Amino acid sequence: MTDSPWNVISELERWLSTDSELPAETRTILQILKITEEAGEVAEAVIGATGQNPRKGFSHTWEDVERELCDVIITSMVALTRVSEDPEGMFARHLARVAERALGPS
Repeated sequence: MTDSPWNVISELERWLSTDSELPAETRTILQILKITEEAGEVAEAVIGATGQNPRKGFSHTWEDVERELCDVIITSMVALTRVSEDPEGMFARHLARVAERALGPS
């Protein structure tokens, strides 16, 4: 495994698929739904870091929020790997379009 994030994501996707008996389409759908689960964990961490749950108080730190955001990104990258033949290229092209729209031509 190399240090390239997309190579690591490909390895994670293979690892997640190795022993699964689910059809590929089902694995893809569940991976996409997993993004929502992870986003919920970000929300829980933000609520905990700001002490907004009266029952739990300050139950999380901003470092917890950072880790949960990373989980959302990783989960999304795995999902993109499952739906795209070229996830790295797709992401790079989309990021360039968003940057140009928001920041103007470089």
